[in-house]
Amino acid sequence: MRRRLLLVLLATLGMGCGLVHAADSNAAPDSNAAPDSRVSILTADQVIQILDETVDWYRTLGTQQQNATQPSDLLILFANRQTADKVVALAFEIARANAELLSSEAAAGQTADASPQALNRQSAELAAKQKAIEDEMAEDRRRAAAGKGGPALEATLLELQGELAMVAARKNLLGTMADFVNESDPKGAGANALKAHIDAIAATIPAAAATPGPASPTVAGAPAGNPASSSMTVLGPAAATPARTGIWGLAANALRLRNKIKAIDVVDEHTTALADTFQKTGAAPLKQLKAYSARSDELAAQADSAASAALKALRNEFDTLAWLFKQTSSILIPLSEERVLLQQYRHNLGNWRDSGKRQFQDALAALGVRLGILACILAAVFVLAEVWRRAVLRFAHEPRRRYQLLLVRKIVMWAAIIVIVGLSFVTEISTFATFAGLLTAGLAVAMQSVLVSVVGYFFLIGKYGIRVGDRIQIGTVVGEVIDLGLVRMHLMELNTQGPLGPTGRVVAFANLIVFQASGGLFKQIPGVNVSWHEMTLTLPVVKDYAALKDRLLAAVSEVSSRYREEITRQTREIQRSTAAVAVGDPSPHVQMRLADGRMQALIRYPVHLEHAAEIDERVSEAVLRVIGEDSAGGSPR
Repeated sequence: MRRRLLLVLLATLGMGCGLVHAADSNAAPDSNAAPDSRVSILTADQVIQILDETVDWYRTLGTQQQNATQPSDLLILFANRQTADKVVALAFEIARANAELLSSEAAAGQTADASPQALNRQSAELAAKQKAIEDEMAEDRRRAAAGKGGPALEATLLELQGELAMVAARKNLLGTMADFVNESDPKGAGANALKAHIDAIAATIPAAAATPGPASPTVAGAPAGNPASSSMTVLGPAAATPARTGIWGLAANALRLRNKIKAIDVVDEHTTALADTFQKTGAAPLKQLKAYSARSDELAAQADSAASAALKALRNEFDTLAWLFKQTSSILIPLSEERVLLQQYRHNLGNWRDSGKRQFQDALAALGVRLGILACILAAVFVLAEVWRRAVLRFAHEPRRRYQLLLVRKIVMWAAIIVIVGLSFVTEISTFATFAGLLTAGLAVAMQSVLVSVVGYFFLIGKYGIRVGDRIQIGTVVGEVIDLGLVRMHLMELNTQGPLGPTGRVVAFANLIVFQASGGLFKQIPGVNVSWHEMTLTLPVVKDYAALKDRLLAAVSEVSSRYREEITRQTREIQRSTAAVAVGDPSPHVQMRLADGRMQALIRYPVHLEHAAEIDERVSEAVLRVIGEDSAGGSPR
């Protein structure tokens, strides 16, 4: 009956039904075992291994703290910390209780003559004998002081002093033997070393020094009342990660939640392994308690029929069993509490994992929505760009105008794509604006010439701009445009000193030439190859300068008449292109003027650029012929 009550009590204290059934299936202890036999539950190495596993598991709170960013996470972390403190404290309680059993086992294993108990008993006997001698000596001294006893009393005092010295020497010897026995006993030394090791490990874990009890209602994130706990301070809700709206922020948040779930799974694996260790450890103390219960039943049966002389021995064995039962219970009960606490710990981790999975799914959904919106916006941009392209191809028939519109379309489309993607990926608009401003300022300084050239390109392709095939003049260089790029243009240089034609050299100019006042860019109107040449001639002294002027004009006009039709046509083209009322008569002009006391003639005549050299030569020959005919009054210079 007592055994059944004991098992019911153990089941009530927290041991699971599985351990009880496992213990019932084991063989019953030997009923003839010695009454004072002591059996430790775990060896010293097993105790240290359990403590190491517990401390390693306790340090996973640091990983949990790193992943606790939401207010709900902080509450779970706070609860887990309180539970972990209790688990660690109970683990050290189990270790110390087992160390006490090891110490008791070491003491019981010693011989009766050399055991500390025997030595202590002998020391007590010597102390009583010493006191009796001292009392007798005191009585004899009083008698001697009263003048009684005489020489015999003095001899008795001398004998008592020698006996007292011998008792003191024996006491010193027993003390030395007790110290030697305690130091030389390997089991006792091992038990003391185990206790020292347990205390050393406990010094590294502040929670091991605290007695497990109900959690105090402290605020999450506050220190736990000792300096070491400040390293595990939990950040308050104010430090929670702010909401991120950009694609980059949403992707980073989803990755962080995924890593958080993995970290929780790792902690749960550590917790499961520690729970299995405690469960395996709990079978041994339960079996031992059942053996003690069976032995107590046997002693109770023997006590019912024992004589009075044997009752004292039974009482001593009952006391020993009671002490062993208490020490073993101090191991079994914490083990039962450990299982309950770790089960609650895993329950908290499960809730945390479920919360993290919901957050992860929400983050993936938000990321998918943002990516879908971005895809729709980009698709709309491409659709509008395609509509723009088709409209240009349908309504812009002039190739140059069509090229310009398509170029603007390409620039606008890609600029819009870059802005949309940038705004979609950034987390904070203000940060993006600041970054974009700094980037733009840096590019404006570092690529000033390039940016000005790009802007100049749009001026060059304007309504009256240039295009490939145009003949232009930049400074002293005359050439035909063979390429017009976004940053620079290339000219095929033309010879202007002889017959018009390419020199074989290609000249490159940056488009920023349009913003330079000293550069000067001259463009020939498309389809027009007419230019005006001038010639200044010092005339000889003649009687009639008016007649000479008429002869010179006639000679130049005769040369120009061969190209008059083409020059007239191109002159009309100039009038049409410039919308000018009067561009001027494309006929040669001769103007007389007096300079330095001599008469000079300024001859201006139109030329066709393709035949400019030929016309210049013929005009020179005609002018020299007229001057030669009228050189009677002097010679020209």
